[in-house]
Amino acid sequence: MHRKPKIAFAGFQHETNTFAPFLTEFNNFETPGAWPAFTEGEPIKTICADLNVPISGFMEANENFDLIPLTYAAAEPGGLVTKNAFDRISNSIIEGIKNSGPLDGLYFDLHGAMVTEGFDDGEEELLKRVRDLVGPKMPIVASLDLHGNISPKFIDLVSAVTIYRTYPHIDMAMTGRRAAALLRQVLAAKAPIFKAFKQANFLIPITAQSTRREPAGELYKKLSTLEKEGVLSVDLAFGFPPADIPNCGISIFACGTNKEAVDRAADEMLNSINNFESSFDDQLISADQAVLQARELAKSATSPIVIADPQDNPGAGATGDSTGLLATFLKHKVPALLGVFWDPKAAELCHKAGKGSEITISLGGKFPNDNGPALEVTGVVKNISDGRFTCTGPMFLNVKANLGKMAALHIDLEDGKELIIVIGSNRAQNADQAFFKHLGYDPKEHGIVAVKSAVHFLADYEPIAHKILFAVAPGQNPCKIDQIKYTKLRPGVRLGINGKAFAID
Repeated sequence: MHRKPKIAFAGFQHETNTFAPFLTEFNNFETPGAWPAFTEGEPIKTICADLNVPISGFMEANENFDLIPLTYAAAEPGGLVTKNAFDRISNSIIEGIKNSGPLDGLYFDLHGAMVTEGFDDGEEELLKRVRDLVGPKMPIVASLDLHGNISPKFIDLVSAVTIYRTYPHIDMAMTGRRAAALLRQVLAAKAPIFKAFKQANFLIPITAQSTRREPAGELYKKLSTLEKEGVLSVDLAFGFPPADIPNCGISIFACGTNKEAVDRAADEMLNSINNFESSFDDQLISADQAVLQARELAKSATSPIVIADPQDNPGAGATGDSTGLLATFLKHKVPALLGVFWDPKAAELCHKAGKGSEITISLGGKFPNDNGPALEVTGVVKNISDGRFTCTGPMFLNVKANLGKMAALHIDLEDGKELIIVIGSNRAQNADQAFFKHLGYDPKEHGIVAVKSAVHFLADYEPIAHKILFAVAPGQNPCKIDQIKYTKLRPGVRLGINGKAFAID
């Protein structure tokens, strides 16, 4: 009987918005909102089981491996990962490898857009440290996020990668399973595995990247058609625009046993992306347009009008406390269900006041230059919770969320109409109806629903929506790329669709 290959595996996920006005500390990995908390060793097999995360999918495909769990760490997207947090988690992974004995290979569940206090490419630095320990020949396969800002040097350090093919990311676990299959192929290969890496020269706004829209849907469907004889895998990352680093943007990875076929596949994919450049649409309208259009549509619609607040999306590193869209609802006195607004102090005051109490509180204002001023609002605290609930939507399915103290504040507008604001204590993007439902609010029963998310909400909210609108309001996830103040981009990269080329002053 043959011995199973001994594979150590770890996860270290962070999507870094270099424009966010706060750092990502180690404690953010301990209480990450809508992701599994920091875990070491065997408990990973339980904590991360049966979730739509890559490491879960990789574990499910483990029949051919002897698996050694090392470390799992994920935090909500945010500002630069601190040196302390990066070193602490990286050291945990390195020590785990040292203690695992002889290994046949490694798997990493990574994001691809981590930036730290010391490194523009956190994943590249992690893999450098790993390679220093295990040497250049150890097979290493990583799975990456569709928003990865991938560097050529990172690709040099891995044997192969798989990348999510859906946005919203409903295929995260599937990507882990693809990584397991790819690692088996790498281990079994009798000939060298050749790699090809390409970068496109324009940036795509996040709101134009959804695979539920075109041309992204067609582009990602094309990937599997390129996996022909001699080509094991072809993958595409659209990149994460709010990151001021040289390798921000679109990239293509292909690998296989036939170098010419691998190169052709990567080139063909790059040509397709370039040909579709003019087809991308950021879908953005002003907050006033969105709220007023939603009000008119809601008069006859039998299902909700859903408004996204993408520039204040915590899932892209924004704070989640912008008052811009909220102020627009109040100005026009339009009733809606809105959330989740990040304000621990306001949530605490609501809890102290108790259910049924009328309260006047200040919302937002922590970052007035980015998010607008604080708003003083008076309302009735109708519902409160400890913020612990299980997600039920296709992206975060079975994740045990922890948003800390939460409250629902009902603001009387006029003629019996109410604006309901759901407030939370831990940042997380609202990509799951459970964010509302666990407090007693079924989004289907509301004419207008506003969510602090950019695209991930589509997986759970679009099926119940009459119409989806994307509103431009203040926030640290700028979706108008030509307005982002880059300083480190590669010269020549175009700022948005058919945009002006970046140049260093």
